[in-house]
Amino acid sequence: MITDQRMPAGGSLPPLGLLVEKASRLVQTIAAHSLVQLVLRLALAVPFWRSGILKWGGFLKLNDTAVTLFTDEFMLHLPGGPYHYPAPAVMAFLSGCGEIMFPILLVLGLGTRFAALGLLFMTVIVELTVPDGWPVHITWAAMALGIMAYGPGRVSLDHLIGRALSSER
Repeated sequence: MITDQRMPAGGSLPPLGLLVEKASRLVQTIAAHSLVQLVLRLALAVPFWRSGILKWGGFLKLNDTAVTLFTDEFMLHLPGGPYHYPAPAVMAFLSGCGEIMFPILLVLGLGTRFAALGLLFMTVIVELTVPDGWPVHITWAAMALGIMAYGPGRVSLDHLIGRALSSER
C-alpha cells in the first residue's frame, strides 16, 4: 500500500502509484459483490426468459411453433449425428418450463444455485443444438458457473432465508 507520498516538486499530478490505488478502490466500490451477483442473475435470466415466453400459447399450452421446432428443425449435433430430438413434444414442454421457471428463480434469488445449474444444463443442450452459437453459449455458461460458485448475493431471497434461519439458532 502506498503511504504519505508527496507530489513531485513543481508538478500537479500525484505519483502514479497513488492514482492507480485510488482508481482501483473506485472500481471495487462500483463493482460491489452483491451488485455483481445481482447483475449476473439478471443477465442470465433474460435470454432464457425471452426464449421461453415465445414457446407458450396459454397456461401450460405450448404453441405449435415450439413443438415444430423440436420435431423438424432442432437437431442434436453429437458424434455420428445430427440426430432428431427424442420425444420432441416432451422436450419442447420441458424446455419451455425450464426457460420460464429458472429465470424467475434467478431474479428472485430463490434456489439460486440450483436454478443456475438448470440453466447451465440447458446451455449445454442449446450448444449441442446450435454449435455455431458457442460465443454466446460460453458467456451463459460462465454466468451460470459464477452464480453457482459465488451464490446469489445479499439482494436475494436465499440470503434473507439464510439470515432468518441463522437467527433462529
